Amino acid sequence: MHKFDRDQVSKFKSLLTNQNKILITTHYNPDGDALGSSFALCRYLKNKGYQVSVLVPNEYPGFLAWMPGNKDVIVYSKNSETADILIDEADLIFCLDYNAIQRVNLFTEKLEKSSAIKVLVDHHLQPEPQFDFVFSVINTSSTSELIYDLINAMGDKHLIDKEIANCLYVGIMTDTGSFSFACNHPHTYEVVAELVRIGVDTEQVHRLVYDTYSEHRMRLLGYCLSEKLQVMHNFSSAYIWLTKEDMKRFNVQSGDTEGIVNYALSIKGISFAAFFTEKRDRIRISFRSKGDFSVNTFAREHFNGGGHRNAAGGDSFMNMQETLKTFEMLLPNYLDDLKKASLHGDIF
Repeated sequence: MHKFDRDQVSKFKSLLTNQNKILITTHYNPDGDALGSSFALCRYLKNKGYQVSVLVPNEYPGFLAWMPGNKDVIVYSKNSETADILIDEADLIFCLDYNAIQRVNLFTEKLEKSSAIKVLVDHHLQPEPQFDFVFSVINTSSTSELIYDLINAMGDKHLIDKEIANCLYVGIMTDTGSFSFACNHPHTYEVVAELVRIGVDTEQVHRLVYDTYSEHRMRLLGYCLSEKLQVMHNFSSAYIWLTKEDMKRFNVQSGDTEGIVNYALSIKGISFAAFFTEKRDRIRISFRSKGDFSVNTFAREHFNGGGHRNAAGGDSFMNMQETLKTFEMLLPNYLDDLKKASLHGDIF
């Protein structure tokens, strides 16, 4: 079990007993870990008799809609009036899978002004000092793993049922790319083993998440690899870019671009990959890397973003061509680090 501070857990348990209305929130564009940890925590707290709601900023991919808890989630972009009431009335607000309140995007100001006690459970680098309780462990696979550890630390491991286990497994599986990165910790596999004992069917969950892509999504992937992939072997880097016209052509839905950046990183000799998508008011960027090359630092210093060492995101407020040109011009500054990371990735 992750070593949460015993005094902190004890204070948190005492605090929790006096709360009437609890709200669970997560970041903009919620992914499998954000939803898995939120739905799992919600069911756990409901099983203990609390009044709990889950609020997400915007819609999420359809391949996650089968998860237990999906029917009861409030989506801010679709029902802001109800969501605002939930924020106003909450006694305690959980902030899951994000390290700064700005990450919720659509209701940042509302959340900042809330007088509710704010509890952070997260695994991203450099959490902001905006929270009353912080359960933050960087060297862990996912927020879902931390929720498992928190329930365990509360002495409630026996309350983890099959539905909670399925949600936690989705979070761990998706945030590690099906256990291909960010999971070189024995504890992660110990948690997964326990989830399987509880009843998770790992093959079924994998199919529900990864084998339900639309035809449009598959054709989009082919287009990205054949027409929009740029490989710069001199800098051990590659990127893929999509315009609004591209996404309209392939009828891109929420979640359809998930994981595409990893294909650029899977090329031999490539240690740094980026995926650029044109949004209404910005260029959204996903970064991935191998070895010790920190895309968290790169995103923070150049593209208003951040995340993990090997997986991060950022934004550019230039147009697409200016953004791509800026990205390419930055690479020579990191040549030595990129080459070292490439060697690390290709040599066992």
